[in-house]
Amino acid sequence: MRAYAIGDIHGHLDKLKIAHDLIEQDRAAFGDQSAPVIHVGDVADRGPESAGVIDYLLNAMRAGKNWVVLKGNHDRMFSIFMNDPFDADPMLRKDLTWLNPRLGGNTTLASYGVPNADERPADIVHAEALRMVPESHRLWLASRPNHFIFGELLFVHAGIRPGVSIGNQTEDDLCWIRKGWLEDTSDHGMLVVHGHTAIDQVTHYGNRLNLDSSAGYGGPVSAVVIEGRDAWLLTENGRQPLVPVATIAA
Repeated sequence: MRAYAIGDIHGHLDKLKIAHDLIEQDRAAFGDQSAPVIHVGDVADRGPESAGVIDYLLNAMRAGKNWVVLKGNHDRMFSIFMNDPFDADPMLRKDLTWLNPRLGGNTTLASYGVPNADERPADIVHAEALRMVPESHRLWLASRPNHFIFGELLFVHAGIRPGVSIGNQTEDDLCWIRKGWLEDTSDHGMLVVHGHTAIDQVTHYGNRLNLDSSAGYGGPVSAVVIEGRDAWLLTENGRQPLVPVATIAA
């Protein structure tokens, strides 16, 4: 079974389109038009075109593209703010808000025509956002699934709580987890494909595959193709094998 996957996007429409172009090149080379494309979340924040990214993904899926877009922690924070500007994601540090430039909610709202969101009262910004963010975008973002299973692959945004069945995982962990997950080397039964933790390049760890190549910090939006538990990074020169950097613990 073949699947394509795309890492964290963070409001970079041009980089996302490059990733999809690489997937289409691979489809042409290997003759497969049916394999799904799974985006592991964080479509919004930090980059300049979050509105354009959401519009692009939403319209392509409406047109029948076999794409899956998962819910990232940044996407969840966006939805929470749109529901209540004084509410906060329970996993977010208490000294931060989604509008803080460090998180990039201000940039997301700027892409919808709501400027300087981090410099103005949250209730005023929220009122403007309700007028400027299309309801279709709000509904689509809020309805994103928090995981997707395909063959031997489990796609999530951040990771999983080791030793907990997928049916008992919490969305807090699926969207936010790092501690207890990144250092775990056990076999999870399926290859877990995720993003969330920014690294220099896509890395295969044997039991998991991290796709977050730091698009939110100047890196690319990466695309991979996965067959069984084998994975390749897609490049202008074709497939580049992703060899696991560590052996799974027995």
